Amino acid sequence: MPAPRALPVDGRDLESFATILSEELPGTWTVTHHSHQHHQAQLAHAKDVWDLNLVSEAIAEFALGEDAHLTRDDGTRLYVIVRPLHDEEFLVAAMAPAGIAPEAFAGVREPDGIVVPGAPERAARAVAADLLPRYDIALAQVRHNAMNPPQPVPAPGAKPEQVVMTWRDDGTLAAVTGARPAAEILVAEGFVWETSSNAYVLSGDDTQTQAHAVQDAGARLARLGIGTVLRAATRPTADTTVPAPPPGARSTARAR
Repeated sequence: MPAPRALPVDGRDLESFATILSEELPGTWTVTHHSHQHHQAQLAHAKDVWDLNLVSEAIAEFALGEDAHLTRDDGTRLYVIVRPLHDEEFLVAAMAPAGIAPEAFAGVREPDGIVVPGAPERAARAVAADLLPRYDIALAQVRHNAMNPPQPVPAPGAKPEQVVMTWRDDGTLAAVTGARPAAEILVAEGFVWETSSNAYVLSGDDTQTQAHAVQDAGARLARLGIGTVLRAATRPTADTTVPAPPPGARSTARAR
């Protein structure tokens, strides 16, 4: 492995930037600033960075000398560094949640970090509008996987009931199922029948609320022996049957 490249001194104050950024982000955050003399220490502080793009490349290629961890009171963690060779920019990435089996991350797309400007107020808006919603979605998928490990292969000819949930480009979650009890649970957890797409749709306006609804629905479905499949793909499967809306289901033709 080649030696990491040293960064030129450019006057950026990472600790001050991270502190002001934490004050501008929604929620209550604490800041931990790290200085490291060796690349191994840098890698140790970055081991949970949930990124396979710009941030991981910068960590591997450059001797950054410092980083900052932002931790929200609900456990959400962010990793902040200067952007190498770009004097007016920083990089911010989410950090993977601790205490979850590695298998739960399989198939979940990393909520890659983003480039933010050196103005903390503008940077906070970018993090809140882009990175944190993608983190909430990825975290919901990981927690879903952890709560619903792969089931044994059913016997030949068996057709187990399941709910297929698919994240859509606009941030909403569309669920399809052939089981009426499952449909009733979806409606109870906030999904709304959308005739135009033949699916039960969960709004993406609040990603944290959305994540909790997915977890609660998955747990209730599991108690009925109904499996759930959570997908990042935008195209629904062609062979999934959809029930008629259960009694009390609200109908919406609103396009997002």
